[in-house]
Amino acid sequence: MATETPLRSVGSAPLDDPGTGRPVPAPSDGPGTRLRRLIGVDEALLSWVPEERTRYTWYGALVLNTALLGALSMSLALGTFRSDLPLAAVLGAAAVWFWVVLAMDSWLVSSTHGTAVRKWSLTLRLFLSVLLGLFIAEPILFQIFDKEIRQEISVGNAQKVADYRGMLVACNPADGASTADRPGCGRHQLKVAGSPAELAAQIESNETRMTTLQAQVTRINEALDGKMATEQRECGPDRWIRRGGGWDVTITCERARKDSSSYRTTSKIDTYEKQLAGMRDKAQTLEAKRNRASDAYQPLLQKTIDDKTRERAAGLDSQGILTRAHALHTVAGSDGFALFITVVLHLLLVSLDALPVLAKFMSGATMYDRVLGARFDASRRLYTEELQVEQACVRMEHDVRRHRVEQDTAERKRRTEHAHQRAQAERAARERTELEERMERIMRARRV
Repeated sequence: MATETPLRSVGSAPLDDPGTGRPVPAPSDGPGTRLRRLIGVDEALLSWVPEERTRYTWYGALVLNTALLGALSMSLALGTFRSDLPLAAVLGAAAVWFWVVLAMDSWLVSSTHGTAVRKWSLTLRLFLSVLLGLFIAEPILFQIFDKEIRQEISVGNAQKVADYRGMLVACNPADGASTADRPGCGRHQLKVAGSPAELAAQIESNETRMTTLQAQVTRINEALDGKMATEQRECGPDRWIRRGGGWDVTITCERARKDSSSYRTTSKIDTYEKQLAGMRDKAQTLEAKRNRASDAYQPLLQKTIDDKTRERAAGLDSQGILTRAHALHTVAGSDGFALFITVVLHLLLVSLDALPVLAKFMSGATMYDRVLGARFDASRRLYTEELQVEQACVRMEHDVRRHRVEQDTAERKRRTEHAHQRAQAERAARERTELEERMERIMRARRV
């Protein structure tokens, strides 16, 4: 690429401008031309300073290398973070990213040509190049430290799983006791049916309900016994009366019987006694379950803890970009040499991408920039003069149009005045003719 076609071959006659007879530089043609075209170099203008061709050829090569590095970075990133994508999709995305980086760097470099570029403008372009370099550098760093990152992620995930299992074991004791009051156990309690603590709570609740219901039944039975005693006392043989030729109970006895029967129905004593019997049976069943729960609950609890641990392990990410970034940060923070290598590689990759603008920033204006600046100045002057000529032509054309309009206006005024005078003369002639005709009629009338 450094070998280019010279301004003119040795021993050959110079090319002459047919209009002026002055020598015209021969245009360059070669593989470096395509590289220089990437950064917007004008080959016809560069022919006047052929010494700059090598510089701008490698300048274009730097831009092309940055785009290739960006495509490689994108393919590595997609291949690592989205391993489910087909190869065609990865290559397509890498090609698109290659074009984006190439277009951006080509614009950044081509916009620096010329001597009028200011340092602050170059600084902004350098800042954009650094941002682009940081984006390109990360996937490559992930591949360089891939083994360490995978190991750190594996160790970190194993520690997370172990901590999670430890919290499950600590927050779910073998006896099933509640640990809701312990710090950190609110999200780690498991619902396992048949725990001894749960059964004990059910037995205690059942006993409390039995005690309450038993007191209620006792109270109802005491009231019912009092009513039955009243019925027996009022309905005894000593209280019978004669009625209809025989013996019969009194109205008070009938009221007592009705009151006791009504109270048995409204108090629901039979329902409560059935419920109390059912609670006693449930208490025996729960007691039997609690005796067997100590042997059956622990295997169920262990199986639930194992299932939750496997779910936790399966849910941990090991390929995400944030996970790998955190792992890289941990690796760099845990070892000074790893941190040094990370910083150096970051700077190297960022410098590779920012090198085109950085080279322009350090080298300053070249001879090509001066020639291009001179052409800019000449074009600006020519354009200014062209505008002045156009303005003068337009002004003269306007004067001609104004003079034509003035002449036309004057001619129209003359025609209008002539037409007006002729109309007045014709009107006067008609009036004289009309007067003469009247005078003639008057004279004839007098003679007659």
